[in-house]
Amino acid sequence: MFKRFLGKDSSGSSPDGSGRDPESIVAAIQDGREDARNAFITDYQPYVAKITSQICKRYIDPARDDEYSIALSAFNEAIDGYARDAGRSFLGFAETVIRRRLIDYFRKEERHSASVPFSSLERTGEAEESGLHPLENKLAVEAHESGRMAEERQSEILDFNRVLQEFEIRFADLVQASPKHADSRLLLMKVGRTLAGDPDLMRYLISKKLLPVAELTSRTGLSRKTIERGRKYIIAIALIHNGPYPFLREYLQDGNSTEMSVSS
Repeated sequence: MFKRFLGKDSSGSSPDGSGRDPESIVAAIQDGREDARNAFITDYQPYVAKITSQICKRYIDPARDDEYSIALSAFNEAIDGYARDAGRSFLGFAETVIRRRLIDYFRKEERHSASVPFSSLERTGEAEESGLHPLENKLAVEAHESGRMAEERQSEILDFNRVLQEFEIRFADLVQASPKHADSRLLLMKVGRTLAGDPDLMRYLISKKLLPVAELTSRTGLSRKTIERGRKYIIAIALIHNGPYPFLREYLQDGNSTEMSVSS
C-alpha cells in the first residue's frame, strides 16, 4: 500500500491552490475545480484504506478487496455531498458515508451469500440428525477465524516490513530503536501519533523519506536531538497509525504493551 502512498509528487502547493486542509479543497472542487478531484482522492487513498480496515476489522488490500473500491467510491460521493456550513469536518463526514456504503454492501452480500449464519449452527432439524453438536460447530468456526486472523496479522507484518525498507529501516531494528524507559517510549509514541495525524507532515515523510524534524520539534517542544535519536521509532509509529494495520495498532493501544516487538 505504501508503495502507492500519496501516488504523486506533493512537495509543492495543494491540488487546488486554495489551501491544504480537506475542507478548502472540497470547497474548491464543489465550486468547479474538477481538476483537483483526482489529486485529492489520490492523496487520501491511505486514509480511505485505514478507515475501511477499521470498519471491516481486518486488513483490506486495495488491490484485491471489493470493500476498498466501495469505500473509495463513497469518498468521492462524500465530496459532492459535503455541506460546508454544517460545522462538521469533511473527513468525519466521509467516514460516515464510507461506513454506510459498506454496511449496505455487507447486507447485500449476506442476503446473497451461500455461507451459513452462525445462529443456524445450533442443533435443530437436520443438524439434529447429522449428529453434530453445536459446540463442535462453534469450535470449528472459532478455529477458522483464529487462523484467518493469524494470516492477516502476518500479512500486516510483511507489508509493514516492506514499507520500513523504503526508509532504510529493518523490522528487526525496532527492538534496538525502542527506548529503554517506558516514559521515553510513550513520549516518542506521542510524537509518532502527532506526525500520523497531520496529512502535510505525512506527505513530507512519505515523499521525501525524511522526518520533518523542525516541525516536530516546534509542535512537541522536544529537542532536535531527541527527535533525531528516535527517528526509526517515530517513523514506525507514524506508519502504523497512518497505514492499513489494525492488528499492529491494536497492539500499540494495548495498555500492557508500550514497546515494539518482532516476536509476532
